[in-house]
Amino acid sequence: MNHLFQIFYKQKPAGFLYSLIVMVVLSGCASSSARSDGAPPPAALPVFKAAAMPGTTYREYNAALEGRVNVEIRPQVDGYLDKIFVDEGAYVKAGQPLFRINDRPYREQLSNTSASLAAAQANEEKAALEVSRLTPLVDNNVVSDVQLKTAKAALQAAKANVAQAEAMVGNARINLGYTVITAPVNGYIGRIPYKLGSLVGRSETQPLTLLSDVNEVYAYFSMSEVDFLQFKDKVKGNTIAEKVKQLPPVELVMPDNTIYPEKGRIETMEGQFDKTMGAVSFRAVFPNPNGLLRSGNTGKVKISESFPAALVVPQEATFELQDKIFIFTVGDSNKVVSKPIKVSGKSNAYYFVEKGVTAGESVVYTGLDRLRDGVVIQPEPMSLDSLLKVRPL
Repeated sequence: MNHLFQIFYKQKPAGFLYSLIVMVVLSGCASSSARSDGAPPPAALPVFKAAAMPGTTYREYNAALEGRVNVEIRPQVDGYLDKIFVDEGAYVKAGQPLFRINDRPYREQLSNTSASLAAAQANEEKAALEVSRLTPLVDNNVVSDVQLKTAKAALQAAKANVAQAEAMVGNARINLGYTVITAPVNGYIGRIPYKLGSLVGRSETQPLTLLSDVNEVYAYFSMSEVDFLQFKDKVKGNTIAEKVKQLPPVELVMPDNTIYPEKGRIETMEGQFDKTMGAVSFRAVFPNPNGLLRSGNTGKVKISESFPAALVVPQEATFELQDKIFIFTVGDSNKVVSKPIKVSGKSNAYYFVEKGVTAGESVVYTGLDRLRDGVVIQPEPMSLDSLLKVRPL
């Protein structure tokens, strides 16, 4: 080949030089084309090292609020509503009159039973006089003792009639007292569905009103079986009652996502699970000195959980697949590997990881949608501390 080039060069020096230049240019183009057709360089993605640090997470549970005492105010006697002393939403004290039922029939009943009592007492006095009259006669054998025994029996019957009449008078007085309905406790008046002149009675299904004592308010919420098992394992105590007492103070999140200023405490839990919902109910109590909370309000009970040292992973560095949470870690040769993690809690934009990643392991922060197992990346180290300064736990 070299011999042929020499011959060609000797015969066509100018043509050979031109051909050589063309070959060099084409060779450069081919090399450039080969580079452009090859694999692209690895993607540069931010990577941080997982680190353990103290933090606090929160769990929120939907809650329904009720006053500490909710009393249905119902009439004990039948009659027409004659007077309403209070208005809806008013605050009343124990013993304060609320309603009055027309009492004329019950006053007449009291008068009638009082007259019957007076007649019974007169008969008792007459029977006693008869016994007193016959006693000396029997002692002197003037009359037989059968008459005295008969008189004594009549006296006992008269006493029984007096006792019965007294009971009827007492019952009439009670019914007359029931015509004025008073507040059994301090609290706020609810809706009053009845108006003046309405016929009310013990057979009515709807109460006159609902009286709520809201100095303290109960928040009822349910915890799933999974959450309950975690609560049982993490909180100290030999019994459930002891564990409930060890729980920290809880917060109440209002419907507008503001935090109620007073902290509450969890007092009790139900003795068994609701089979239909797979949950168990708890009761938290919140002080309500300003009357801001009322029966029927809703909210969320917010329970805190402190971690002395837990691995922190930003939620942006995770993705979900089939109800599991995954991260991408960087292994040998900068190849990424997806790993499932077990989350023990979350706070703001972070997960507290219980299993799946170790301290110091490199985790990809963003760009997860472009990754799959085995892909090579170019790690760009970033500081987790700098991220925490911008978005604290």
